Amino acid sequence: MSAVLEQVEYLYGIDSSVADDDRFYEPPRVVKFRITKKTPKRIYYVASEDWEATRRTGFVDRQRIEAAGEIYQRGRHWSAPDFHLYLAPPELEQAAKPDLSELRAAMAKVHPDRENGSHEAFIAARARYENARAKETSA
Repeated sequence: MSAVLEQVEYLYGIDSSVADDDRFYEPPRVVKFRITKKTPKRIYYVASEDWEATRRTGFVDRQRIEAAGEIYQRGRHWSAPDFHLYLAPPELEQAAKPDLSELRAAMAKVHPDRENGSHEAFIAARARYENARAKETSA
């Protein structure tokens, strides 16, 4: 008995979890939405999220997304991962890694023992340096 493997297709969106508190920040990530059905006019996809209680099916205009490679969903909130959908996985911009030597130099420049240095400026500069160093070692 041979099994017929069905090819699974996806639409892609970007989850850019926005938070008011930096402690809960997560970098943007690509989210896949499984395509369930294609008709000449529409592409249907599973659009439910982890936080949504029910499974929701969405659809996009097939001609528009195939012509442009991407489409915006008017009926979705701008923060929803399926607000802006792509046919192919989108490239995410990578944030530039902070240069630790520059941050260390900035910290030394505002040290309280130096002219024009202050405790407040040094504490802020040290926090930026420590935060960048912690992110680099955890990556």
